[in-house]
Amino acid sequence: MARTNDIILRTTTTLIAFILFGFSIYLFLAGHNAPGGGFIGGLMTSAAIVLMYMAYGFRAMQKVLPVSFRYFVPAGLLIAVGTGIGSFVFDQPFLSHTYGYFHLPVLGKTELATALLFDLGVYITVIGVTMTIILTIADDIDEE
Repeated sequence: MARTNDIILRTTTTLIAFILFGFSIYLFLAGHNAPGGGFIGGLMTSAAIVLMYMAYGFRAMQKVLPVSFRYFVPAGLLIAVGTGIGSFVFDQPFLSHTYGYFHLPVLGKTELATALLFDLGVYITVIGVTMTIILTIADDIDEE
């Protein structure tokens, strides 16, 4: 049985995954005033995680990232729906959002919106659904 050169694959995967993670965070944060947001950011993060699983293998990644992605789905949905319901507290329609300017230690004066919380819920949900589907398929193939 032929083996590939794992060193080259792992080295390039680490670099590419780092770039994908960084770009997914950028898309997540830029999504409120520009194209992007929680959905595409979650897909990019999932792509980076899948790439890491392919390069390092299932068992090694389970040691590094010992999480069950199945729990991401309800957590993300709770955050997203909770953000929408939170507008009822202020006598506003469902999913109404507001924003404010805050002084953050590293970033300085920054605009923060409740849409960021909604996008965070979508981001977490997309990662959970995508990774659950892909890892379930991989587990089924591995059993055969």
